[in-house]
Amino acid sequence: MTIKALNYYVPDSQIADLRARLLMTRWPDQAPDAPWAYGTDVSYLRELTDYWMNDFDWRSQEAKLNEFPQFMVPVAGINLHTLHVPGKGPNPKPLLLLHGWPGSVFEFIDIIKRLTDPAAFGGDPADAFTVVAPSLPGYGLSFQPGQKRFGVRQITDATVELMSALGFSRFGVQGGDWGSLISTCLGVHHPNCITGIHLNFLAAIRRDPALYKDADPETQDFFSQLKHFAAEETGYQVIQGTKPQTLAFALTDSPVGLAAWFVEKFRTWTDCGGNPETALNRDQMLADISFYWFTGCIGSSLAILRKTT
Repeated sequence: MTIKALNYYVPDSQIADLRARLLMTRWPDQAPDAPWAYGTDVSYLRELTDYWMNDFDWRSQEAKLNEFPQFMVPVAGINLHTLHVPGKGPNPKPLLLLHGWPGSVFEFIDIIKRLTDPAAFGGDPADAFTVVAPSLPGYGLSFQPGQKRFGVRQITDATVELMSALGFSRFGVQGGDWGSLISTCLGVHHPNCITGIHLNFLAAIRRDPALYKDADPETQDFFSQLKHFAAEETGYQVIQGTKPQTLAFALTDSPVGLAAWFVEKFRTWTDCGGNPETALNRDQMLADISFYWFTGCIGSSLAILRKTT
C-alpha cells in the first residue's frame, strides 16, 4: 500500500472558468410570494453570486486546507483523501471526524486545531486528539469520474480500513448527517474498533405525531414541526434517493444551480432565523460549494442516498 502526501491546488484556468460561468448565469424569475417560500430566494442568491464572482478568495480557503497534512490512501478500491493531523499532548487519542452532505472536510477547519492542540486555546494538553478527517468516498478529492458509488455500510467498512492503514486499531468517532449514520454503523458492525461515539444528528425517531397526542405541549409542538418538515423539506430526498444522475447534469453544469441546491439546505438546517449567514458566513458556504464544484463530485455525493435506501 502506497500512501501519498498532497497539497490541493486548483489550476487558475478552473477558477477563471468558474467566474465565466457565474457571469453567464441565466436567472429564473422570483415567485411572487414570500422569499424562500418556493426554495432558494433569487435576490439572495444574486448577492451571494456577485460576492462569489468578485470578492470570494478561493486561494485563501485552499491555503487553510493545506495547513493540515493531507494524504491519498488506497482504500476499498479507490484513493481516499484524508486529513491526518497529529495531536500535541502526552497521549493524543485517535479521533475520526466524519462529515455529511452537503458538507466536506472544510467544515472541520476551525475545530481541528482545537482538538489537536487544546493547550493553544487554554485547554489541557492531556485532552489532545490525533484527528483523521477523510473526504467520504465519492466526495471531494475522494472522487474520480467513473468511480463506484458507496452507501453507508460500504463507507463504514472503508473507514475501518482507512484507520488501520494509518496505524489505528481503536479510535473514537464523531459524525453529523451521513457521518452520524456511519458512526452508528461503526458501533454496530465494528464495536471492537470503537472507543467512543459522539453524534450531532439522530435519525432514530418515531415520526407519527398521533402517538404523542397526550404528550406535554413542548413535545406536541416538536412533532408538529417534524410533520411540517416531512411535508415541506424532504423533496430533495426523493430525487437524490431515486434519480441522482438526472439531477447531477444541472448541478455539474451550473455553479449557481449547485449553490442554490446547497444554500437552501444551509438555511433550513441551521438555527439561522431565516438568514443563513447568521450561522455560516459567506466564505464558509462558498468554500464548501467551491470544493464540490472544483472536484466535480456532486453526482457521486448525491448517490449515497440511492445506495443506502
